[in-house]
Amino acid sequence: MPDIKYQPPEILKELTLNNYQETLAFLKRLKKKKPKRLDKLVHALHYEAFAKFDCLDCANCCKTIGPRLTGKDIERLAKHLKMKPADFIGQYIQVDEDNDYVFKSHPCPFLLPDNYCMVYENRPKACTDYPHTDRKKFYQLLNLSHKNCEICPVVYSIIESLKKMQW
Repeated sequence: MPDIKYQPPEILKELTLNNYQETLAFLKRLKKKKPKRLDKLVHALHYEAFAKFDCLDCANCCKTIGPRLTGKDIERLAKHLKMKPADFIGQYIQVDEDNDYVFKSHPCPFLLPDNYCMVYENRPKACTDYPHTDRKKFYQLLNLSHKNCEICPVVYSIIESLKKMQW
């Protein structure tokens, strides 16, 4: 895997769009095949990538997309901030078009100027799991991963690496 470096979202979006159809066709074939070795390969690429890449140099995810918040996330964050859940919701949360709780603003209200997270130990589960490249049954996340190529340099690199492999 090549070295991964920070790319602003607009550059990642352009790179993703430049080979959109090629990647889409590849991911459709991969999803249809459900190769048994896919998880093992993606997990190896994930750990290799994160050994070289520091999310604090980037934080595109925190700057551009918002996590879906669960009731447990809201309770945990409110408790951490010493707020009542209703007050936390009123100050930070809105309901989106899918009826999910999300932050009202981007970047994330808890992202600090140095890209550290003010609530890191209590961050939402969606933040903990992002970019989902270490999950089991990765074939189920191929569409999401294609979208995440526009945001996360690691995801972009992993998908590009997968495309170069023999299937």
